[in-house]
Amino acid sequence: MESKRLVYGVEETPPFFTLLLSGAQHVLTLFGSTTLVPFIFGQAMGMDAIQLASLISCVYLSMGIATLLQTNKKLGSGLPIVQGSSFSFIPPVLTIIGIYGTLGPNTVMQYIGGGLIAGGIFQAVIGYSGIIGWIKKFITPVVIAPTIMAIGFSLSGTAVSSASTYWPISIFVVAAIFTLSLVCKDKRINIISVLLSVLLGYVVCLGLSLSGMIEANHPAFVDIKKIVEAPWIRDYSTVLSPWGMPKFDLVVFVILLSGFFAGIIESIGDYHSISYASDLPDPDSETIAKGIGSEGLGMIVSGFAGGVGCTSYTENIGLVNLTKVASRNVVRTGAIILICMSFIGKLSAVVASMPQAVMGGAYLILFALIGSAGISIFFKSDVRSQRNLLIVGFSFLMALGLPGWIDSNKELFINDSYHWIANNVGRIIWSLLKSNMAVAGITAGILDSMIPGTKEERGIGKELKS
Repeated sequence: MESKRLVYGVEETPPFFTLLLSGAQHVLTLFGSTTLVPFIFGQAMGMDAIQLASLISCVYLSMGIATLLQTNKKLGSGLPIVQGSSFSFIPPVLTIIGIYGTLGPNTVMQYIGGGLIAGGIFQAVIGYSGIIGWIKKFITPVVIAPTIMAIGFSLSGTAVSSASTYWPISIFVVAAIFTLSLVCKDKRINIISVLLSVLLGYVVCLGLSLSGMIEANHPAFVDIKKIVEAPWIRDYSTVLSPWGMPKFDLVVFVILLSGFFAGIIESIGDYHSISYASDLPDPDSETIAKGIGSEGLGMIVSGFAGGVGCTSYTENIGLVNLTKVASRNVVRTGAIILICMSFIGKLSAVVASMPQAVMGGAYLILFALIGSAGISIFFKSDVRSQRNLLIVGFSFLMALGLPGWIDSNKELFINDSYHWIANNVGRIIWSLLKSNMAVAGITAGILDSMIPGTKEERGIGKELKS
């Protein structure tokens, strides 16, 4: 195979100035996506600007630490791969917010923190024990496709709800993303097209706000006062359990399992992709095991630091492909920058002041891309097979339709007249089947395992490269 002629290999370290700029470029690449997730959660929980800014800071801190763990050859895969907030956790976390939302943002975050810690321990055991090698046998493109499709397309309501707060700005952001990512021919701009588009939308809203063309009650208004009042340096005493001590709940753990499952699938594919981009051989079982294990450790850190679920970031793999800089120390530098950013209070306040309509425009594009990624994964199996078409189609249809019915018939699963064991089991089943992603994965997994099909038909043995 012809060498990609890397500028800097995995084991090489660029000069300091290049190291710093290259690390900052990784931060710019992940900044938009990794900020969207806490933004969605914060709005769904009804957080005020101060709470949302704090959540964003917590996410930057936990993602930076998770990246340092992943790039450590003893604890993680050792690959130059960035960890960021995972879109796979959006559907299950929104389900948890629906259950505990009336208790307030702090309590909800305590339950999420406990779920991430418990799930992180579970994932670390799966990774470091080598069990992941056995689990991989049951994860085929036929199972992955409807699961990923369910993540993106089930969030259409969230995207439209945010965008509809002020359509002109949302449409402007959508148009900017299409222009900068598809029409523009500069690959450096293509990589950060979402971030640039969101910044443009924010600047427009800020200009309208400062000029007085829109008032404080307008959905596109940017409140400068919140930014001015925010501290320059975040309070160090809030680093550990900033929302209060984590609360452990079996129902929350079960709901989050679908997010862990999808994240593991995504990461295995990304380990292959970053190895290819870095001129390394395909990752062996030990590398994958340590990678998944370290992501579990990252989840535990995030649970204690008040963050959200994390996973490897495909966007940054694209950056390695483009720049030919695969240095592990460059990625580590980006992680350190993220950690430093987490303590800059005004930066988080600026992000928290982002109008919902601006983020809504980004949601419309990103959630569509996630759903489309599921479709592309399906093409790794035999898309002409009636078996595969029926399994994927049926699983996706159930993912879109069943959760709504489950939610409206809660009394069938949870009833005070039941024995307490049956009542708690019913609660777990009800909570799990409310997740579109869980329904898709469970349905497709059962059908793909039970219905006969050849390896070629099921797409087994093909790498799931992004």
